[in-house]
Amino acid sequence: MKTNRAFLAISSTALIVIIILISLRAYYVTIALIAGILIIGHREFWSLIRRKKLPPIDERVRENAGKSIRNGFIFFVLALAFLMLPFSVLLIRTPNIVHVLGGLFLSGGMVYLLSYLFYDRVEPKLDERGLKMLKTFLLVAGISLASGIISVFLHNAISGLFGIEEPVFFFITVFIVPLALAVGIIGSLVIFINGLFSRVS
Repeated sequence: MKTNRAFLAISSTALIVIIILISLRAYYVTIALIAGILIIGHREFWSLIRRKKLPPIDERVRENAGKSIRNGFIFFVLALAFLMLPFSVLLIRTPNIVHVLGGLFLSGGMVYLLSYLFYDRVEPKLDERGLKMLKTFLLVAGISLASGIISVFLHNAISGLFGIEEPVFFFITVFIVPLALAVGIIGSLVIFINGLFSRVS
């Protein structure tokens, strides 16, 4: 009963927010919010369509959802902080808030979904060595992505403030970051897929 009320409250609140956003003509944020709701509530919606009732929420589901919400929130805050850096030095004078919020909502929802898939499907079926390797590859991907954002910001800031073509951060952004990001993503996907197949076998 608690689950039904919580799901109904969240759905009603989301519907009200969507109506307000449409009235403000914030269509991109509306689309991102709808996509985020579908991503976050995919398990519940799928169960309602197939079985006409909400799925049972056991301790494992609650814990996995909690970890996924935590990851999505951390990603949202870090992405917002990185986006605020260029705005703070007025390198971008007219930011489109609608696009920024839409991108943040949608990407935060994707982080939630990927986190939930990780905790629900892969983590229990990987041994300690596999988990360590997966976390290492994810860390490499995350650090390279953050380094790329910081390098772009520093390259533009130095070039804009001092009127010189800054080569070091440009080299990091164009060559090192894509290579490290590719290694991190490919390595993570290999281990992730291996974990999915080991669950089936």
